[in-house]
Amino acid sequence: MSQMSPTAEITGHAHSGRDEKIAFVIMAVLLVVAPLPVYPFFLMQALCIALFACAFNLLVGYVGLLSFGHAMFLGSASYVSAHTAKVWGLDPGLAILLGAACSALLGLVTGALAIRRQGIYFAMITLALSQMIYFFCLEAPFTHGEDGIQSVPQGLLLHVFDLSNQTILYYFVLAVFLFGFLVIYRTINSPFGDVLKAIRENEPRAISLGYRVDQYKLAAFVLSAALAGLAGATKAIFAQNASLTDVQFSMSGEVVLMTLLGGMGTIYGPVIGAILIVTMQQYLGQYLGQWVTVIQGSIFVVCVLVLRRGIVGEIAHFFKRSL
Repeated sequence: MSQMSPTAEITGHAHSGRDEKIAFVIMAVLLVVAPLPVYPFFLMQALCIALFACAFNLLVGYVGLLSFGHAMFLGSASYVSAHTAKVWGLDPGLAILLGAACSALLGLVTGALAIRRQGIYFAMITLALSQMIYFFCLEAPFTHGEDGIQSVPQGLLLHVFDLSNQTILYYFVLAVFLFGFLVIYRTINSPFGDVLKAIRENEPRAISLGYRVDQYKLAAFVLSAALAGLAGATKAIFAQNASLTDVQFSMSGEVVLMTLLGGMGTIYGPVIGAILIVTMQQYLGQYLGQWVTVIQGSIFVVCVLVLRRGIVGEIAHFFKRSL
């Protein structure tokens, strides 16, 4: 069986990096001009959910840790951001940062408990902790129960940019998404990311090489939680509300579907998956109602049976085979 030469391997990595940069430029350009033909509110919702999916993919796709409770980071940051902006009157940018910081802290506590276990036990611990956060948000006085926090002021970002202007608001949300996306891209293409991939592929060997695996897992978990919180906090500002929808288990299930549909372990897969699912909910929901859930379940089954690598993963695999 022939092996790839070092020169060919280096060339392959260089081509892969170039292709990813070209794809990023194309994505950024499309998103910049997207408000012309598409409703901006829908785009902002898709961008926030896409960032959430990318944060989840960092954990499951590059570390191999499947969380069934990632919505707790999205939802808790949403509540913190909405509360601090409305009740405390903070700058929207600062409110978003506080929401992300809250999720990072929650991720530190949750991760410290969960990473002691693996596989289904890890997933069940995250699910149990997520349900605790859900009931806290349901009962806590400042969250207003099932009504949520409504009429969140968008205010002036840095006392200069008026976020009540829909155009300014959209490009602010786009900037947040691109920042989070680039943080994830840089993470997985760094020595730290290489260690995470090694842990995913063969954890015992990573331990034998001297890596402190639990510390790397915890760092990845906290980073994923912080970025998921960044998405939730931003969502609360542009949507002007925080509700139980973002913290309940169904959101944790949807992000799994988005990641698998787009391509787990690919940088652009979660973005594609999130946009497809949000589009389906937005445009089919008004005609089909609850039947959208049935369609999503059917897509999940087809994806598992046919598109094992997801949309982006299958496309990448096809072009690698064709070269």
